[in-house]
Amino acid sequence: MEEVFEKIEKVTVPALDEILGKKFPVLDDGFVRVIDYMGSDESIVQAARVSYGKGTKKISEDRGLIRYLMRNKHTTPFEMCEIKFHLRVPMDTWRQWIRHRTANVNEYSTRYSIAIDAAQKTEPNQWRLQSKDNKQGSDGYLDLKIGEKLSKREEELQNFAREVYQERLELGVAREQARKDLPLSTYTEAYWKIDLHNLLHFLALRMDTHAQYEIRSYAKVIGYEIVARWCPLAWEAFLDYQMNSITLSANEIKIINALVKNNFEEALKIAENLGWLNKIDNRLTKNRERNEFEEKLNLLGLDKPW
Repeated sequence: MEEVFEKIEKVTVPALDEILGKKFPVLDDGFVRVIDYMGSDESIVQAARVSYGKGTKKISEDRGLIRYLMRNKHTTPFEMCEIKFHLRVPMDTWRQWIRHRTANVNEYSTRYSIAIDAAQKTEPNQWRLQSKDNKQGSDGYLDLKIGEKLSKREEELQNFAREVYQERLELGVAREQARKDLPLSTYTEAYWKIDLHNLLHFLALRMDTHAQYEIRSYAKVIGYEIVARWCPLAWEAFLDYQMNSITLSANEIKIINALVKNNFEEALKIAENLGWLNKIDNRLTKNRERNEFEEKLNLLGLDKPW
């Protein structure tokens, strides 16, 4: 007896199909482009309804279900969607990127092929100052005249490094050794395949204002130019419940409750017990948790009580 198979149509997203292969420029010579994808908002809903069964019949709209899943951190339905990118990215930025170990990666090999003849350059007005409060961050920019000098020196260094690399190749040095003094600003390329759940986690970290500018530039392009077309309902929920939301600890809620009731003494007592109000020379000492809470108070339109 011949077995009858149910015909299943491949899910396609016309808005994403329109940009397949299109290079979205990032930085001075980088890019991101979509090579392939699987799934859509529809796939998230389909997976959720298989998982939850009859219970989801109460949710009539796909948008409502996707927002419910995002809001309540039901992540597995989002893993049903996958996307593959082709990237060109500076090696120092790629070092941060590759720390996200939830993707499938194949990178351009400078052991097999000649290194890409391109390095990220910094405009004179884009040299950032080291932050005094954050050891791994920046804050503000150097004077333009100093920046002009630094950009010139950068160009000289990159050109010299490339010249030495090329000289080694011409003398017959193995590519795997000739490459060792190339600067981290040298561009590399990779194919990067990841599911939507882990991609959104990547974007939550790398689109954040505290992320380094270079990788944040790539994350914004991936999010707003690509994911927004691919899974618009999931992207909307992600922005609402992750990127543009705040999380409050139990003590932060207690302080806010006290502030709303004009009980400033209680709010100060809680903050003091947390070690937020320690002073040296009559000035509050640095406290990252307190600073983060002050940012939350500002978003809520509340004044800090200290």
